[in-house]
Amino acid sequence: MNVNSRIKDVTDRIIKRSEKTRRIYLDRMDAQVKRGVHRSALSCGNLAHGFAACAPEDKEKLSDGITPNIGIITSYNDMLSAHQPYYDYPDVIKAAAREAGATAQVASGVPSMCDGVTQGQPGMDLSLFSRDVIAMSAAIGLSHNMFDAAMFLGICDKIVPGLVIAALTFGHIPAVFVPAGPMPSGLPNDEKARIRQLYAEGKIGRDELLQAESDSYHSPGTCTFYGTANTNQMLMEIMGLHIPGSSFVNPGTPLRAALTKEATRRALAITALGNEFTPVGQVIDEKAIVNGMIGLHATGGSTNHTIHLIAMAAAAGIQITWEDMSDLSDCTPLLARVYPNGMADVNHFHAAGGMGFMIDQLLNDGALHNDVKTIWGSNLHVYAQEPKLDGEKIRFEDAPKTSGNDKVLAPASAPFVETGGLKLLNGNLGQSVIKVSAVKPEHRIVEAPARVFHSQDQMQEAFKKGELEGDMVAVVRFSGPKAIGMPELHKLTPPLGILQGRGYKVALVTDGRMSGASGKIPAAIHLTPEAVDGGPIARIKDGDMLRLDAEAGTLEVLVDAKEFDARPLTTQDLSASHHGLGRELFSGMRAMVGSADKGASALGELV
Repeated sequence: MNVNSRIKDVTDRIIKRSEKTRRIYLDRMDAQVKRGVHRSALSCGNLAHGFAACAPEDKEKLSDGITPNIGIITSYNDMLSAHQPYYDYPDVIKAAAREAGATAQVASGVPSMCDGVTQGQPGMDLSLFSRDVIAMSAAIGLSHNMFDAAMFLGICDKIVPGLVIAALTFGHIPAVFVPAGPMPSGLPNDEKARIRQLYAEGKIGRDELLQAESDSYHSPGTCTFYGTANTNQMLMEIMGLHIPGSSFVNPGTPLRAALTKEATRRALAITALGNEFTPVGQVIDEKAIVNGMIGLHATGGSTNHTIHLIAMAAAAGIQITWEDMSDLSDCTPLLARVYPNGMADVNHFHAAGGMGFMIDQLLNDGALHNDVKTIWGSNLHVYAQEPKLDGEKIRFEDAPKTSGNDKVLAPASAPFVETGGLKLLNGNLGQSVIKVSAVKPEHRIVEAPARVFHSQDQMQEAFKKGELEGDMVAVVRFSGPKAIGMPELHKLTPPLGILQGRGYKVALVTDGRMSGASGKIPAAIHLTPEAVDGGPIARIKDGDMLRLDAEAGTLEVLVDAKEFDARPLTTQDLSASHHGLGRELFSGMRAMVGSADKGASALGELV
């Protein structure tokens, strides 16, 4: 199970690049372990406050200093489908802890906003920043220093990355991530996309659209397409932070409940008070991060993780770049076809063999590091298993060696594509990324005149007025992190899809985001430097010829260089986007946030 030479080369350069910051991080974590990772570090007054509200039997255990106590960080709310199942998880965890002679407490809740609700709305401007708020919120909960391990309950887009950043900041204690699972399959994703396009063309009304959306998102659980939320779950498993095979088990099932109890038992087993001490700062190392990037490419996952993985790695003192991601994509086989990269959803992926099959295939292909520490054992091969319910107990058996549906999940010997779905684009406009796993080869090179917009709403209006008939590269700028918080721009997908369907050559260039739901339109996203940071995108004019070549990895404006560089930078009054629905509270984060290629973090240097 030796990793192939190309992946080893990328891993080695990450290790070398990160040598200083990783050593600083590990030294800090080691020092914290020596200071005490449990309640013995607290005074009597501190401790009394810490267990004042507990049941008498729990107070006795918390007093002795030798009984492990789990801190629960939860993103529960009852409005969002992905997080509603968490409502009773703290009770389940506490009961499982008591059965094991230990205790558990809810340390804090964290915000959990939904990009699906805020898509195309002003609240989306807070989405990316919510990741850093979540990290800080979790840190406040864990700062009480009452806990020997932490369990993190989170699913969706910015929530899991924020929780990972917090977990790594408290990297001296174990961290177990607990999924809630996807909702059962509803309206097929391709039918949902067809209805959306009909609505965008004015061929059906709002009632028909709302019915289709309600049939798609119909019950508790994660949305079933392969966007950022489900990519998060894949990452937590392939990086060794989940119980094996737990990512895509539906909510409300006996197996789901049993897995939550198993996660509790495991969190207790790996504290410093036992014999298998596994602090999360040692689990997430350079090899684990590389495994995460491989998983991202092998599944055609969310482009949001070209930002989040950088920020997550930085919290552990590890420095990764878009070039690392692109180079790994070039040597990673695409094994999954899940919407928008195919017609299946994550339930079909799970039924076809899921994470256990995929991890086994990638390990045997030399595409993953096996020699990593996980919450479940000392190598990744322990994740080539799937859980089965035997009465009320879980037993693990080897994952299947053949796919249950080779149209959804392919073997490494016959992948859907020899390379992953992500490309780095360089050129005279800066640096950006593009997800090509759902873009047909004939659409991957577009040379066309620019149509420039200062918001996605402007482009929507132009489309509705019939002003966009013809080949074009839509340039949507002033959508970056410093400008307005880098919202996702999915309102652009239906009109661009319609124009492409009419036979026009179309593409998108933006300093905003698109995420895992980006599909068949070639989209150069996360362009950096962004417009408000003096990026060349601020010099583009209507009619400038642009060339996006996803095969060669280039993005260029085909204008005389001297003339282009002499143009003044376009500016835009963005004050209207800085107020309302809480956006005024985030002016400091807009001022502090880094560029997309550095993780778009407003937290500063963590190491």
